[in-house]
Amino acid sequence: MSTALFPLFADLRGRAVRVVGGGAVAERKVEALLHAGALPRVGAPALTPRLDQWVAEGRIQWTAGEFIPAWLDAVWLVIAATDDPAVNRAVADAAESCRLLANVVDDAELSSFQVPALVERGALQIAISSGGHAPMVARHIRRQLETLLDASWGELIALLGRQRTRIRTRFPEMGERRRFFENLLAGAVPRLLRQHQGQAAEAELQRALSLAPRAPTVGIVTLVGAGPGDAGLLTLNALRAMNEADVILHDRLVSAEVLAMARRDATRIEVGKSAKGHSTRQEDIHAQMLEHARAGKRVVRLKGGDSFVFGRGGEELEFLKAHDVPFEVVPGITAALACAAYSGIPLTHRDHAQAVRLVTAHCKDSLDTLDWQALAQERQTLAVYMGVAGLETFRDKLIAAGRTPHIPFALVENGSRRTQRVITGTLADLPQTARSFDVQSPALLLLGEVTALAHTLHWYGDAPLGDAASTHESNAAAHTLSRAA
Repeated sequence: MSTALFPLFADLRGRAVRVVGGGAVAERKVEALLHAGALPRVGAPALTPRLDQWVAEGRIQWTAGEFIPAWLDAVWLVIAATDDPAVNRAVADAAESCRLLANVVDDAELSSFQVPALVERGALQIAISSGGHAPMVARHIRRQLETLLDASWGELIALLGRQRTRIRTRFPEMGERRRFFENLLAGAVPRLLRQHQGQAAEAELQRALSLAPRAPTVGIVTLVGAGPGDAGLLTLNALRAMNEADVILHDRLVSAEVLAMARRDATRIEVGKSAKGHSTRQEDIHAQMLEHARAGKRVVRLKGGDSFVFGRGGEELEFLKAHDVPFEVVPGITAALACAAYSGIPLTHRDHAQAVRLVTAHCKDSLDTLDWQALAQERQTLAVYMGVAGLETFRDKLIAAGRTPHIPFALVENGSRRTQRVITGTLADLPQTARSFDVQSPALLLLGEVTALAHTLHWYGDAPLGDAASTHESNAAAHTLSRAA
């Protein structure tokens, strides 16, 4: 995996930048530098007619000849834009020695910075970079953005820039200021600018700034289901809530990919529970939600899967209700749905599974409270949220209640994530199979005839591990289901 680039907008006004090369590519780079107010210094044996004209006009300096390291004295950046790989490498090496950032056109390995594709609307600039690996993809995305963003965005930036000091004075607190902007951008000002009514837009902004400040109010807590890990499974409402949040209280198992979708400057606090190591007490989670909400913050309680499926979401809402804290709920895709789908296992099947049971069995106490006679019934699928603890007890109680030991199962580890593994077998061998493949939490157990399809309908990640048909019954189920599907 390549290292992520640090995005940077450089102020080059009045600063010297060396461009090595005098051809068409160098000309484009010099033009962009002039647009940014830089002082290009071009070094090359010869120049294009346009570069030659800029030299004559005094807009750029030209050093005739072949590259030497002294060309990098007293410059801020360097761009190598020649068609000679040896010269480009010499420029990159010399820049590295001088601790200068260098861009070698079309050579990501030699470059210490990349020049992105740019969408520009006045002072608004959107840079798109592929890290130098696929510039045409960056340009393709730029063309798409060009069609989405009209010139009024530049006018909006200019208008807000003129009022920046007054806005910051009027709304000194960051959260209050952000909400002012959210309301402003959803209101009439952008529309008026799109209609070329600049004076009316400025008047509307002045009106919004003159409104009496609202008294501090209690914030809001939004329970957001983050799904099992794949950020693509987040809902639009989940993304909205995560990007409006002041504080995010997230579970330990919420994936890094999901957290990366949240607002960058939100305060993030891990409040996860773990069978091993540090855990946050539910009472402490309640206290933190209350503290931040009463401070007027927008709080997102971000949970793996869905808040209302073994996520203690009901308890948290009861607490918030008792303390008069407003709340919202954004459902998430629970692990049973995602793990089954990403394993090619239909939870229901017209001929073989007319019911699905979602079960939690994390410890001996929860195992003792289950209705084993109901769980042992045929023609249903069990989705068991239990990690990897208690598998032997689970197997023994289910068989004792009448479930055939030959029923197939699938253990889905890290469901929907890049590291997903699917382990298959039959109920009789469930604990031994889990141990032999060293299955780790988070893992979900799916049990029933439909799990035999994990091998035939596999589509995501590595193929399932374990015996696809370790018994005659499992093999027959797989064959029957494959024909029906």
